[in-house]
Amino acid sequence: MEDNFGNYFNQTGKVAREYLETRLDLIKLQAAGKLSKALGLFFSLTMAFLLFFFVIVFLGMVVGFWIGEMTGSFTIGFSCAAGLFVVLFLVILLFRKQLIQRPLANLLIAELLDEITESDERSNHIHNQRPKQAPGVTEEADHGYVPDDEATENTARG
Repeated sequence: MEDNFGNYFNQTGKVAREYLETRLDLIKLQAAGKLSKALGLFFSLTMAFLLFFFVIVFLGMVVGFWIGEMTGSFTIGFSCAAGLFVVLFLVILLFRKQLIQRPLANLLIAELLDEITESDERSNHIHNQRPKQAPGVTEEADHGYVPDDEATENTARG
């Protein structure tokens, strides 16, 4: 009898250990997936910034040479181009929340929400499933179904 209990606990311990190892591997893979998405977003934003930077630099050179040709002095042309860069810098500095911080935050939030909704749709959790209807009851006739959020709001009101 004690042999059976010892064998049972031994087997249960092995199964629990295998479960924990598998769960740990799953968490590692999920973290790697999130990290790869974050790095992909980071590198794509970095490449876009570098492209924007080079476009601005070459446009500044074009404007400097163009104004220099118009005025007959490259010093005046490149000074005007530098002045345009200072104005551009001040505009970006003053409106950095609207131009940079909020769009980046919204982009990151959208990426995270997409990933969360994808994982929710893939999971077979009980809260993601709609209750089964009785035979012969159509969806239009099922007026008793209330989504979870509305049910908790109505219950909280009294």
